[in-house]
Amino acid sequence: MVEVPGRERLDHDDHPGRGGRRVLVTGAGGYLGREVVAALRTAGHHPIAMVHREVVEIPGAAEVRVADLLDRNTLRAAVTGVDVVCHLAGLTRARESFADPVGYYDVNVGGTEALLAAMADAGVEGLVFSSTCAVYGSPDRQPMTEDLSADPPHPYASSKLVAESVVEAQARAGASRAIILRLPNLAGGDDRDPTRLIPRVLAAAATGEPLGINGDGTAVRDYLHVADAATAFVTAVDNLPAPGEALRYNIGSGRGASILDVVAAAEQVTGRRVPVVHNPPVPEPAVLIVDATRARTELGWKPRYSELETILRDTRTA
Repeated sequence: MVEVPGRERLDHDDHPGRGGRRVLVTGAGGYLGREVVAALRTAGHHPIAMVHREVVEIPGAAEVRVADLLDRNTLRAAVTGVDVVCHLAGLTRARESFADPVGYYDVNVGGTEALLAAMADAGVEGLVFSSTCAVYGSPDRQPMTEDLSADPPHPYASSKLVAESVVEAQARAGASRAIILRLPNLAGGDDRDPTRLIPRVLAAAATGEPLGINGDGTAVRDYLHVADAATAFVTAVDNLPAPGEALRYNIGSGRGASILDVVAAAEQVTGRRVPVVHNPPVPEPAVLIVDATRARTELGWKPRYSELETILRDTRTA
């Protein structure tokens, strides 16, 4: 475990639900899924964790159901008796999607179609769908707003965009009411993914092993604390539109931080030097920042923990 001096835990309360809705969370065993389950429980809902295979525990889950997005029989059982579905399950690695585009479409699009069909059979209308701000590609206009044209740069983003269109079509047909949340880079909390930047930076601070970065390290990204992302799902569950509607919202911090900014902040938080090795540059957007004004004004959501130093102090990597 990487020790970060002065780290403050941002744990959710673990009291039982106080009524609320029965909310199925697909992908509940994942990085974001666990946070969403805990946040729903804290808000008084009755979260039901759907996982692909048996897991030991999902903190805050009132119930755990095992189902596969590509198995309609298990999906029908999973959605039985629920009021709302938060759909987080899917494949999410952009680089991997280039090597397996069919697999990404199969799970992210086909799995969403199967879930919507199971929900329709069970009479479940409410849906909050997890998507990605990567659907915008590399627009010149920053920060990115919802009215930008989509320009997905890889099969992962393309598959999410197609899945969004299926969600919207199902709503227009009168079979559901939905909110689509487009998310940026998530960080903080219990982050066990060694490929993400912040765990890599903290590992370099802890071990002294050089951090390899592409180019000069000036690429700017929007980092959103996973707890703030989870709160957005709770807010969406509490503010679903009328039947027949599907609304789309960007969810982000609205702040930009370069790789070098993250390194400097990690050195300040840990009190340790982060050695850096510059690799050859790769083609990538210079700046990607999210404008979440619509979510702030229409849903009343706002980030609380997404300052860079807070994210770094709260990140647990082992």
